[in-house]
Amino acid sequence: MADNDDIPFNRDFPLQPGVAEEARPGVRRVLCNNPSPFTFTGTVSYIVGQGNVAIIDPGPDDEAHAKALLDAVRGENVTHILVTHTHRDHSPNTARIKAATGAPVYAEGPHRASRPRFESEKHNPESGADRDFKPDVTVRGGDLIEGNGWRLEAVATPGHTANHLAFAWAERKINFVGDHVMGWSTSIVAPPDGSMIDYMASLDRLARREEDLYFSGHGPEIPDGARYVRFLERHRRAREASILHRLSKGEADIPTMVRAIYIGIDPRLTNAAGYSVLAHLEDLVARGIVATDGDPVIGGTYRMAS
Repeated sequence: MADNDDIPFNRDFPLQPGVAEEARPGVRRVLCNNPSPFTFTGTVSYIVGQGNVAIIDPGPDDEAHAKALLDAVRGENVTHILVTHTHRDHSPNTARIKAATGAPVYAEGPHRASRPRFESEKHNPESGADRDFKPDVTVRGGDLIEGNGWRLEAVATPGHTANHLAFAWAERKINFVGDHVMGWSTSIVAPPDGSMIDYMASLDRLARREEDLYFSGHGPEIPDGARYVRFLERHRRAREASILHRLSKGEADIPTMVRAIYIGIDPRLTNAAGYSVLAHLEDLVARGIVATDGDPVIGGTYRMAS
């Protein structure tokens, strides 16, 4: 949700759908033709290595994109399929790539929420979850996944989803960060699938690492990644301060806070903005700073705790 002046966003990304581009030696990327307010110009899939390769995030259920990926690795051997998280713009095409290559699928696990759903909560339409996905190999933070000429470390980065992983190529100081960090916009954190508490902790985990070049699930690469992450952290703290400023004037529901905080937002993103505010409110309620009647839910009314 890109309405921020304080983050050095980069929306210069001329890559065309279906074209395999060598972004760095040993790193190719292919853009899927699924542009939207949530995906920017589309989902970016990555090919790591040469000859014996890994594909990261095969993308949405899109036959043309699967063909473009398979064309890009014609004559090569796909040994691993890696998935950062189970949203429908990242994981459904995995089945096509696996069927064509026989490569095993590595991921944290099936889709799950960051916390149990409250009784009063309906299913969150913003989640976009791929509930059919199951990996062949379950991966945890710190696990090493090794191929011919490359070795990736799984980095647990819950927040955008509970099962989000980044894949760090430490020797090359490169990190494939999925949707946790993006150069074109902030990430959506929508409870109960997402968690702001987890998201902030994961940002800090990334910033403390040595990798400084980030490749994201959407948009251009991010140089000086740790510095950029600190901008994101400051932005989220400022968003929290805006919520508290509004609540200091009296109790409010989430649509009221969205109108006060997200000035000039694309109307198509209003619902997602509400869930982002909810993610902050969950954190503030847990810390005893904000109060609500019952569970912190999207339809609740919030006030400063006495």
